[in-house]
Amino acid sequence: VQLQASGGGLVQPGGSLRLSCAASGSFFSIEVMGWYRQAPGKQRELVAHITSGAITTYVDSTKGRFTISRDNAKNTVYLQMNRLKPEDTAVYYCNVISTSGGRYWGQGTLVTVSS
Repeated sequence: VQLQASGGGLVQPGGSLRLSCAASGSFFSIEVMGWYRQAPGKQRELVAHITSGAITTYVDSTKGRFTISRDNAKNTVYLQMNRLKPEDTAVYYCNVISTSGGRYWGQGTLVTVSS
């Protein structure tokens, strides 16, 4: 299974970015798709995830600013990030869990929020 993430970059505070992550390869159906992030010197944390039934979960710090969505036909998950703050700066990793329980990680994409 390969996960290809894209969409990171440099943005000013208050700006927006949209991350995408496409899964490819041989796997069972995907149950959960999500995004984690890891800031320098900090542990990796869950940002948001979405189940096959479109149930979403967000870390408190992103509620109301970030929106996760998925396109099941394309095995792709998206993270729309609005009103970005400097504390959102991190490497963002996509993650999927298949219906067979397999867990896979993308390579990470850097998001930098700075003026």
